[in-house]
Parts: sequence; C-alpha cells; structure tokens
Amino acid sequence: MKKYFFLLIITIFSTFNLFGQEFTASLDKTIVTQNERFQIYFTFKGSNLDKLKDFRAPSFKGIKILSGPNQSKNLQIINGQVSGSLTFSFVATVSDMGKHTIGSASVKFNNQTFKTKPLTFNVIKGTSTHKKVRSDLGISKEELDKNVFIRAIPSKTTALLGEQITITYKLYTRLNITSPEISKLPFFNGFWSEELETSNNISFGTEMYKGERFRTAVIKKVALFPTKTGVLSVTPFELNIPVVVKTRRKSRDIFDDFFNDSFFGRTKTIEHLTKSNKVKIKVLPLPSENVPETFTGAVGKFNLNVKLDKQEVDLNESITVKVRISGKGNIALLKLPELKLPAGFEKYEPKISQNITKKNYISGRKNIEFLIVPRVPGIKEIPPIKFSYFDIDKKEYVTLSSEAFKVNVKEGKGNFNQSTTGYSKEDVKLLNKDIRFIKTSSFSFQRKEGRTKIGVFFWLALILPLGALITILLVQKKQNKIAGNIKLLKYQKAEKTAKLNLKKAKKALEANNLADYYNYLSLALFGYLEDKLGLQKAEFTLDKALEKLKEKNASRELIKNIKQISDKCEFARFAPDAVGNDSDGQIYNSVEKVIENIGSTISNK
Repeated sequence: MKKYFFLLIITIFSTFNLFGQEFTASLDKTIVTQNERFQIYFTFKGSNLDKLKDFRAPSFKGIKILSGPNQSKNLQIINGQVSGSLTFSFVATVSDMGKHTIGSASVKFNNQTFKTKPLTFNVIKGTSTHKKVRSDLGISKEELDKNVFIRAIPSKTTALLGEQITITYKLYTRLNITSPEISKLPFFNGFWSEELETSNNISFGTEMYKGERFRTAVIKKVALFPTKTGVLSVTPFELNIPVVVKTRRKSRDIFDDFFNDSFFGRTKTIEHLTKSNKVKIKVLPLPSENVPETFTGAVGKFNLNVKLDKQEVDLNESITVKVRISGKGNIALLKLPELKLPAGFEKYEPKISQNITKKNYISGRKNIEFLIVPRVPGIKEIPPIKFSYFDIDKKEYVTLSSEAFKVNVKEGKGNFNQSTTGYSKEDVKLLNKDIRFIKTSSFSFQRKEGRTKIGVFFWLALILPLGALITILLVQKKQNKIAGNIKLLKYQKAEKTAKLNLKKAKKALEANNLADYYNYLSLALFGYLEDKLGLQKAEFTLDKALEKLKEKNASRELIKNIKQISDKCEFARFAPDAVGNDSDGQIYNSVEKVIENIGSTISNK
C-alpha cells in the first residue's frame, strides 16, 4: 500500500509540474508591409529547461526566413523555485500581399510533445518613397514619427461636470533612445488639474499597438476635473527625444565595409520632436432635477463625520465643532458646509486642513474646525450639518447629515445673565467684572464757582486721537483693497514665497533628496512667474508666461535662461540621477539670478 501511495503522489506531482509548462507563438507585428522585416517568436515557459529538446519549426510556406532560429534564455528564482523561458526567434520577410498563416511549431519536454497554435498576419502594400531621407543615417522623418511617438490616453471622452478624467501620457518606441526633454507641457483650459503620482524613473515594458510591438513607458498622468460644460480640448504634450541610429558610409573602401559590420556599428544621436495627440472631452451638465439646497458642486463619493469636543460648558467657554469630509473626488475644490447656530452663539473663522492622495484617483479628506462661544446660558440645540454631492456611481444626488447636538450652557462662576430686566442698580453689584457702582445711596451735585481756562494740552488731547483714527482708517482701507485684489496680493508676496521654496530646495539638496530639490526649484521659478504676471495656476504654461515677459520687454538672454532651467528641472523629475546633485549650486544660483532679473524687468516696466 505504501508503495502504491508513493507512486500516486509522484504521479500527481508530475501532472502539476506538466500543467505548469507553456509553449506559445507570437509576432512583433500582425500587419506587415511588402518586403518589410518582422520577427517570429516561439517561447517555452516552465521549470528545468534542460529537459527541453527536439524543437521543430513550422514549414513557413510563402515566408522568406532571413535568419534563425536564434535562442535566448531567461531564468528566475522565486522562493527557491527555478523557472524561466526559452525563446526561438526568426527574422522573416514576405513579398506577396494578403493573409498568411504560420503553422504549429513543436518541442519535447519530459517525453511530452508541446505544440503552438497557428498564427495569422496580413501583408499590405508598402510605400515606395520616404520623405526627407537622411542618406548618411538611412532614416526619414516619417519613419521616426512611426517608430517614436507619444499618446495621450484619456480614461473617458465623455464626462459629467466635476467628474474626474485621467489622461495618461505614454511614450512608444521601437528605436534606441536616450533621456527625453520636455519641450512643451499640455494646457488644460476649462479643467482643474492635479498631477498624479508616477515613478521618478522611466520604466519600459512591452505592448502591442496597431499590430506592432513597442517598448512603452508612462511618463505623465494627470487627473482633470471639468469646471464648465461643452467640448473641451487639451493641447498636445511635446517631448524632444534623442534617438540613436546607425550611420552609413558612402565610401566603397574595403576597410569601411569591414567597420560597417554590426559588431563595429557606427551610431549617431539625432533630436526628434514628437507631439501627443490632441484630446477632446465632451462635458455634460449635472442633472437639474432633485438638486438639494445644500449642493455646492461636489462630485464623487464622500463620507461626513461631525462631532463636538464638549456638550456641557460654562458661559463664554469655547466649543470646537469638528467636521471631516472624506472620500474620492476633487477634495481641494470642496466648499464648506453651512453651520447654523441658535441665538446666543458667536462663531469665528473656521480652521481648514486637507490630506490628498494622488494615485490613480484623487482621494483624501478635508478637516474643518469651527470655534463657537455661547453667550447666553441654557439648553441649546445645534441643528444638523448637511453636505450634498452627486454620486458618480449611482448617478444621483446624495445628502449626508449629522445628528443634532444639544449643548448645556451653564452660567458658571463670575458670569451673569445678560438679560438684566427687572433689576435695580442697587441689586447689580458686578457686571462683566469691570463695572462696579461706587455709590448706591442718594446724593446731589454742587456747582463750583469760577472760570475754567481750556489749555493747549486739552486741544492736543482732542485733535491727536482724531488724527490717529483717520490715519488708521486710511491704512486699513488700503490693506483691505490689497486683500480684495488677489493678483496684487500675490504680486507683493511673490518674492517671499519664492525665497521660501528656495530655502526648502537647499534643505532637500543637503539631505541628498534630488527629486524634492528640483521640484522646489521648479516651484520657486514657476510660482514666482505666476504671482508676478498675475496668472492662475490652472491656466499657467511656460509659453504663456514667456509671452507676457516679452510684452514687458524682457531680454532674450533672460527668456533663454528661463527655458534652460525649466527644461532641466522638469527632466530631473523623471531622472534626477541623470541631471546630477548640483553640488556646486550652479542651478540653484541660476534660479536665484533669474528670479532677481524677472523682478527687475517687471518693476522697471
């Protein structure tokens, strides 16, 4: 029995081991032009690849094989288990147009035969000419556009007002490229934009697109929230990508032929400017029926939590009402819910804080703290706090409400009831701790004879406070005017904000945090431009800022320096190690100097 049981266990184990093997066929493109080279792959995946033998390729009828089979092996060890893959590849070409079929290939593993499924592909007529072919490089602009490009991929093209739309900018390449540089950022007119988290380093994968295999990498992700209805457009994202191509020699010299061999390949890097596609989003209005009175434009999915720090207090003792709105949606644009209070309460400006997560979706929470002070004793009831939003999943309006809170306000020691009707002055001994009656019995006044001379000090004491009051009122009026003018306020605080970001950048450099270092440098430069030129963050682009500087007669050198710093800081977001740690402070000093020159230019204007 033990012997049979042991054999059964071995058989089951072998069966599971067998089911873990896979033999597949694939192409690097499924649509091929006449006489164009393409690759055919036969890949076996499993463990113990040494047992693999007797590979048999299909007949390749109608297909011309240029090279192969070429073998490549990939091994990996996970938890002590060795697995991997072995790929047999062929380089082929076809001259006849139409549909072609590649038959099944076979291979033996552990005395079992595995076969691939047949593959089909189409051969179409190729173009006879190429525009602007570089004779020394053997590549045209048309070929570059076909093999290196960016796609802007929206999560949806029709959305509701305030609904999140995610645009992913993905780089596709079939050529060897080096570090790309941002030429022009997209402009999101009509949207509130939030940049989503992506890796600081570009990581490439493999993807089939329009029947061809590309290396792809996500370079930017943006969450957009439409702020108006209609058909809205997102401008293209432009990248300048260095492409490494092989050069060709015109000479017929035998030594040139020898060094033109692939082993001694000569290469050259050329700059290729590529633009993403223009994205159009159709934005629909929210339903106009059953709109709650408390709805202020929130769209997403939210929760409401309200609590009081105390519900039994003495008169004039403060109470904190804590409101937390959490969930998925544009947290930054949420408007405060209304706090209604019964008579006898005084309310102060709320304290607001927020914590936002920027991954695939914008989510987080907004905390609001209302400070209220009861001025009249008794049992008081604070009505429920309500918050309404449009639920993007249910497609309906939802109203969240807290409970009503009862607060017991006691008179407390040293306080008094402010309703003093019915009391005589003899009964009132203490009023708000600062009014005491000196005398409560009857008395009469007596006239004092003589003339009183009004001196100089009397007039000074009368006029000086009046002059001081007028001065204070004029200063306050000017400050209120500045506070009401957001652009003027931002203009005056621009230098202070820029210095704060530069200080943060220096700390990040000392901590060797290059990503934060270049990010704060960008914030210092772009924030200064926004504030000084009166541009909103949602509509800010570098090109727009530079146009406004040109209108203010900014020098060409200043505009050139701004572009160079902007490109370097933006590229550092993707590959900070490639830019360097700026240990000599060259970039930092350049940003400081540029900000100083911008201020001088605008001030002189």
